[in-house]
Amino acid sequence: MKVEILEKKDNQLTLLIEDLPPSYVNTLRRCIMAEVPTLAIENVIFYENTSSLYDEIIAHRLGLIPIKTDLSLLNFRDECTCKGKGCANCTLRLHLDKEGPCIVYSHDLISDHEEMKPLPNIPMVKLGRNQMLSFEAEAILGKGKEHAKWQPAVVSYKYYPEIKISKECTSCGACIEACPRDILKLEDGKVEIQNLEECILCKSCSEACELNAIEVRGNNKKFIFRIESVGSLPPEEIFSKACEIVINKAEELKNLI
Repeated sequence: MKVEILEKKDNQLTLLIEDLPPSYVNTLRRCIMAEVPTLAIENVIFYENTSSLYDEIIAHRLGLIPIKTDLSLLNFRDECTCKGKGCANCTLRLHLDKEGPCIVYSHDLISDHEEMKPLPNIPMVKLGRNQMLSFEAEAILGKGKEHAKWQPAVVSYKYYPEIKISKECTSCGACIEACPRDILKLEDGKVEIQNLEECILCKSCSEACELNAIEVRGNNKKFIFRIESVGSLPPEEIFSKACEIVINKAEELKNLI
């Protein structure tokens, strides 16, 4: 197995994975979406809410706000030594007290921990004159298989594209016009390939070629793997944690057999 970083920017990570069957790559994708834990708000106690939204709607919005997570500091609540009572080792507490007129944003929530706090600039509710919003909230670790609010990232993969242009090509340009991603170009009277990794394997170019001079296929042992983190965890940590979880599950299965 070989892994190479193709691109890394902000909360996005694009990897090139080689010498791995599709089922293994899909296992990593599913593990990231379902097994890698993050923080999300689970319980909300409202003290005052005179906004235009019901308590339940605001609580739902709160649950979907990504919270920066440090997995080295937190336990799952049902595995904690406090036996689910909600201590500092398994629960992050947040509170808010706002009076309108204003727009309440995610960064208005005050966290008990300096580093673990909601991502900023996410609007929650608009308060009118004399409207109040006051509550306390508890965020706990969870997994995407329990609820989508705990999914750490959007993950996708595709076969690495391979394009072959045979000698029968007359450089008529039909394939260039048909390509929706500008993968092909005409240079010095020949059809050349550019930005190969942007190819979506739609085969529009090969279908447009009357001479069948162009062939497009995906390499089933080479993949472009993309992770777009919601912001709770860095994408490289998400990938590393998913690999660790898969290894542990394989060891557990081996011991059971």
